[in-house]
Amino acid sequence: MNNSVDYRPEPNLAYAVVFGSVMVLGLPLNAVSMWILLRRHSLKSSNAIFMVNLAISDLLLVISLPMRVYYYATGTWPLSSKACIYITMLFRNNIRSSSIFITFISVDRLLAVVYPLRSRHRRTASNAWKSVALVWLFVLVVNIPEGLELAKNLKSVNESICFEFNRQQWPQSAMSYLQLVLVVTLLTVNLVSTALVSCTLHRRLNDSAKVNNKVNVMLIFAMNLVMFTICFLPVSIGVLIIKRHEISLWYVLLL
Repeated sequence: MNNSVDYRPEPNLAYAVVFGSVMVLGLPLNAVSMWILLRRHSLKSSNAIFMVNLAISDLLLVISLPMRVYYYATGTWPLSSKACIYITMLFRNNIRSSSIFITFISVDRLLAVVYPLRSRHRRTASNAWKSVALVWLFVLVVNIPEGLELAKNLKSVNESICFEFNRQQWPQSAMSYLQLVLVVTLLTVNLVSTALVSCTLHRRLNDSAKVNNKVNVMLIFAMNLVMFTICFLPVSIGVLIIKRHEISLWYVLLL
């Protein structure tokens, strides 16, 4: 007995344009960032290692976008259901890995500014690589149950569909709650790090040359907080509160 949903997706150029724009902007920007980091820093500092892996995380997101553009431009999915799962996981992993790497960057700057001497032996390239390996291992472990859940739910739709599912057969998973807890926790760490670094710089820096350095340091923290408050947190909350009977651009972006 075939229980798949008899639904034929229609092309949606608006979705294709959104994902295409992200792809066109994200690919060169992240590629240039990686080139600069590798050329100037040669992965000898913990901060450079975290930033390179952040760029890799974003590039993996960009890799997942061409097939999304094709799907929404044509309304057809030419690949297998397994390919749909892999591409979906690449897309979803970006929030988890990027939020962790951004937090690592913030904590690394916190230690460098607030505890420069005591943290010197901790902020090594070796420790940074160990931390990065644990992050990617965590991401892969999370992918196992989530990938199985995606495979199960894909059976309820026909083979020409990807990224769209029957809301009534798509219950909120434990990963949706785990992701929100992860993002809120990491946002809290970033807020605390920003406050501590700001207070420390305010006490120590007085001359104009050092003020410029202070601005550069605080700019990093400001950009990190913007990423959390504009991108990571709204998406994580939206996964839980979105109404299942609505098909909107917001829902599609969350998948």
